[in-house]
This record gives sequence, structure tokens and C-alpha cells, in this order.
Amino acid sequence: MELVHIHLLLNHIPVIGMIFGLGLFVLALVQKSDDLKRTSLILFLGLALLSIPTYMSGNAAYQELCHANPTDLSAPCPDTSVSRALIQSHNNAALIATAFMQLTGIFAWLGLWQYRRVSHPTRFVLTAVLLLSLMTMGLMTLAGNTGGDIRHPEIKGTMDTTMAWVNAGGLGKFVTDNPWMWPTCETLHFIGLSLLFGVVLVVDLRMLGVAKNISFRALHRLLPWAILGFAINVLTGMLFFIGAPGQYTTNVTFQWKMILVMLAGLNALYFTIFDQPWAVGAGDDAPFTAKAFAVTAIALWIGIMFCGSMLPFLGNAF
Repeated sequence: MELVHIHLLLNHIPVIGMIFGLGLFVLALVQKSDDLKRTSLILFLGLALLSIPTYMSGNAAYQELCHANPTDLSAPCPDTSVSRALIQSHNNAALIATAFMQLTGIFAWLGLWQYRRVSHPTRFVLTAVLLLSLMTMGLMTLAGNTGGDIRHPEIKGTMDTTMAWVNAGGLGKFVTDNPWMWPTCETLHFIGLSLLFGVVLVVDLRMLGVAKNISFRALHRLLPWAILGFAINVLTGMLFFIGAPGQYTTNVTFQWKMILVMLAGLNALYFTIFDQPWAVGAGDDAPFTAKAFAVTAIALWIGIMFCGSMLPFLGNAF
């Protein structure tokens, strides 16, 4: 199975998932059901994680169709039935949709954190999730429609699919052509990783018995710093990818890194929504499940950092 197949398998999930998630979230607000709110927030967070490989595998699909660097949109595709202009329109729509999906996921996670911290999300967070999910659903629908245009001319023109105000190719050239941009992103990427892994390490070591005089409830307030670090890493990582997609899509080390990131994101849900770690008080020994998730989290993030560091040396892409 190649990345093209991965894209074909994944590309409908963010679109359909957002429609279902938004409907569930609106129903939760109408019925004032905390269980439905938590379920929809978890769904939004999962969709945000899944949209990352969905977007990135799309560049591999473009390379397969046109046998070219994804940043080169000037020459025609060998397959004359495929239009580079339609691919560019789809890429532009997918980029902005993915960006809004990540924002929705961040606020959804913040809502889940507040459920644990103060028993319910603030009105601001719920309103932000509602507005962002509405915009994301529209943008994902637009991205799906532009993707359909590439191989299905019979649907072309059913809706306005112009994304002239977004230019993924232009953003990529901005990243690579400005000598200060890549080092700045590298610096921010390192800061984000330090925030993220620092908090992860402190929480996980506490689960393993280090500093037992500190309760998980006290450490729980540090988790937003971890999500801030993750957000910085997603933003800068997307800029790296947009600037030079060809050197990432063909790199098996990068593919493993993305798999580990998805697993680490799922692992973080345990410490956000489950009762077992929350019940660990000062002087308490964490249950076996919490220890297992802690060991797994440390191993996953060490694996992510290893894969990130080895990108120039493994995979023959750089």
C-alpha cells in the first residue's frame, strides 16, 4: 500500500466526520448533555489528528499523478486528463481546511481539559468550538469538492471552488526563498518540542513514582503548556512540509514519525479524560494502567524525536 492509497482511504473521513461531529455537538448543546459534549470534543480532536496525514498524503498523490515536485505547478501533467490548476485549487482548499481543523482540535482539547479541571468548559471555549467547527465543515466540504473536480468533471461548477486568497505554492516558496524563515521555524519547533516533552516527561515520571509528594491534580494544570508546544510543532512542521513536500513524502522515517505522532496524540487522551490518573493524590502510587501509558508516552516521544533528528540521514530524501 502506497501513500496514494492512504490518501484515498482517509480523504473522506475529515469531511464526513466534521458533518457528524458538528451535528452531535449542536445536539449536545441543545440537550445540555455533558456526555455528548465530551464525545463530540473527542471526535473533533481525533479528526484534527487524522487530517494531518490526510493532507500530507495528498502531496504524494499529486506526485504520483504528475510525476513532479509538488511545488512545480507550471508544467502540464503527463496525464492530460489531469489539470494542475484543479490540483492547485484542491491543495489550497485542503491547506486552509486543515489549518481550521487544527484550531478546532486545539479548542476541543481545551474543552476536555476544562471538563476535568473545573467540571465544565467555559462559554468562550464552547462558542469557539462551535464557530470553528462550522467554518471547518464548510472548508472541508470545499476541499472535498475540489478534490472531486480533479477526476470527476461532471461535478465541476456545482459550487464556487476558487481559493484565490490562499496559495499553498506561494507559501511554500516564501518558506524556502527567505533565508531567515527556515531557521526561525526550526527554533520555534525546538521550543515547542521542549515545552511538550518537558510537560510529558514530568507527568509520566510522576506516574512512575518520581516526586510522589505531588498529586496528578497539581500537574494537570501544566497540560495546556504541552498542547501549546504541540500546536507550535504542528504549525512549524506544516510550514516545513509545505516548503519542501517532496523531501518528506518519500521519506520512510518521516512516515514513521507521523505514525508515532498519531499514537502519542491518542495516548495524551488518557491523561486528559480518564479518571485513573486524576485519582492519584500526593503520596499515592499510580495504578498499573497509568504506568503503562506513561512508559508508552515516553517511548513514543523519544521515537518521534529520533525520527525527526534522523530525517536528513535516513530515507534518502534530503
